[in-house]
Amino acid sequence: MNMRSLEQDPAATQKKRNNRNAPSRPPLFEDTSNQQPPYGYPNEGYPPSSGPNPYGQQPPHINFPGGQLLNDPMASMAMQYGSSLADQGKEYMHKNLEKYVSTSKLKYYFAVDTSYVGKKLTLLLFPYSHTDWSIHFSPGELVAPKDELNAPDLYIPVMALVTYILTAGVVMGIQNRFTPEQLGIQASSALVWLILELFIVMLSLYILNLNTGLKYLDTLAYSGYKYVGMIIILLAGLLFKKTGYYFSLLWFTFSTAYFLVKTLRIQILPHADSDGFTRGSKRSLYFILSISLLQPILMGWLTYHIIFPH
Repeated sequence: MNMRSLEQDPAATQKKRNNRNAPSRPPLFEDTSNQQPPYGYPNEGYPPSSGPNPYGQQPPHINFPGGQLLNDPMASMAMQYGSSLADQGKEYMHKNLEKYVSTSKLKYYFAVDTSYVGKKLTLLLFPYSHTDWSIHFSPGELVAPKDELNAPDLYIPVMALVTYILTAGVVMGIQNRFTPEQLGIQASSALVWLILELFIVMLSLYILNLNTGLKYLDTLAYSGYKYVGMIIILLAGLLFKKTGYYFSLLWFTFSTAYFLVKTLRIQILPHADSDGFTRGSKRSLYFILSISLLQPILMGWLTYHIIFPH
């Protein structure tokens, strides 16, 4: 069949006309490049809108406390830089952790679940109603925190430390004084104080010659719990100024001290020997009180200059 016969064929001609008039197949994805941005957001990168609001309503406004955080460019910059800094720190820890800490022991401190995290945070915020502070396992045995609420963990302290640094960056962004250097200073300061506190505690245990099963990772966990309160102190100070700051600081002063006294006395206070006497009870008591009162001091020291810059 030649081309002339095909053009003279009425059926082929009608089929070609039907194909031209057939509707095109809809695209898999809708092209939104020319649509207007949502109301309440900048109009950068979009064509200027013309005509009245097609929905007949005004753009919504954010009036709730702290709502300015959503549109503050400095706060967004602080959050993005803080996330990048946290990712770099996490990568560095993975590369160098095995040199100093046995991961086979460290995994027990991160063996948590959602139920444990919720109960532990409640215990840190409201420790006064808790009655049983003992660890129901043999002394010296590694216990997964998800199986024992009173066992120390490192998941909450690590997450709280990272969140504290990000929160400090957001606060400085709201106050228009955020810089990457300032956020790095806050992270370095928190880590230095934590390491210094760990060194002082372990050195004090050695000098006082206290017989205890407290390990340095346990001490690190107990020292890191204060960052949970510090996050709330920063947020309260940001939203409610001096009233919220001092009220939350006072609350966590008592709750953190109470939590540590009840927890550490189980592991540090000596038990009666075979002769019925206990030795070093006063030294142990003074040590527990010193550690418990040191935490609120550090909480105020690391948060006051962020909320109230000079």
